[in-house]
Amino acid sequence: MKRQDYDMPFMLKYENVAWYENGEVKILDRRVYPKEVRFEICKTHKEVARAITDMVTQSAGPYTAAGMGMALAAYEARDLSDEDLIKFLEKAANTISTARPTTSTRLKKVTKGSIKAAKKAIENGEDVVEKVFEEAIESLNRRYSAMDEVAKNLCEVIPDGGKVLTQCFGETIIGTITRTLKEQNKDVKFYCAETRPYYQGARLTATCISEMGFDTTIITDNMVAYTMENIGIDVFTSATDTITGDGHVANKVGTHQIAIVAREFNVPYYVTGMPDGEKKGRDDIVIELRDPSLVLGNHTAKGVKAIYPSFDITPPELITGFVTDKGIYKPRELKNYLDIEHTSYY
Repeated sequence: MKRQDYDMPFMLKYENVAWYENGEVKILDRRVYPKEVRFEICKTHKEVARAITDMVTQSAGPYTAAGMGMALAAYEARDLSDEDLIKFLEKAANTISTARPTTSTRLKKVTKGSIKAAKKAIENGEDVVEKVFEEAIESLNRRYSAMDEVAKNLCEVIPDGGKVLTQCFGETIIGTITRTLKEQNKDVKFYCAETRPYYQGARLTATCISEMGFDTTIITDNMVAYTMENIGIDVFTSATDTITGDGHVANKVGTHQIAIVAREFNVPYYVTGMPDGEKKGRDDIVIELRDPSLVLGNHTAKGVKAIYPSFDITPPELITGFVTDKGIYKPRELKNYLDIEHTSYY
């Protein structure tokens, strides 16, 4: 299969997300990009898991890192017996897939594919490390291909000359949307909410969109109402870290309040991605709480406290449509997606 990262911005090329080679995994450190291009070098799968936990990579980056981390785990276990190698990979899969709780369901799909590839390699007398690495590439191709279909569906509701508001960093969908809009010769302006406290919108989303040649403007997280009222936004869109079967969305904290403001100004909100069949409703979503010192920064008085929920949950009544690889579904229709034949894209 042709690699699906063609015509993508720098940070969405496979090698620049996470990459296994010669007994190590390099991961682009998104905490400092684009000011600095620096790669975290991981010598063990546990270091890959720690990099995921520590937000060296985020959005869909952990799925790429997970596949590459499993190739590294296979390398670590290369001298073990076949039985012990699989046991090692199963333990490594648990370590990697639980590195971030809110996205563990999707991470487990990646590591499950890695173990399946390893078992098949053993049965066929093939190199396990090579085959697990190849599965990581195929997983990437599946995801990028699926998100390309999502992008085509989303671009149908983005008008030529329109203004689009983004939230956080949607990873693959940002690359496929901009690539599709360029292919369609659409002139679109993007407004990127900065997304504190890591500023993924300002650093990552805006960088990728600008690199693809689109008019790009950053707004602070508290400028959304002003922007919708005075500048005019045609479409608000975000990716998601998980979608439940009944249409609840967990995404970067702040998404819920943008959706509320969007309803006030009659701006449609389109969520990109596919539902997770294992999660039936909002009670199945685990909200990750991160280090509150990141919120405090260095400008608060001693004794002041903070909270940092990494995600919030947007209910289906605030969502105009779920944009999937099979089309756009209204929230009440989302369950139909799981009833049709579809292929896992992890």
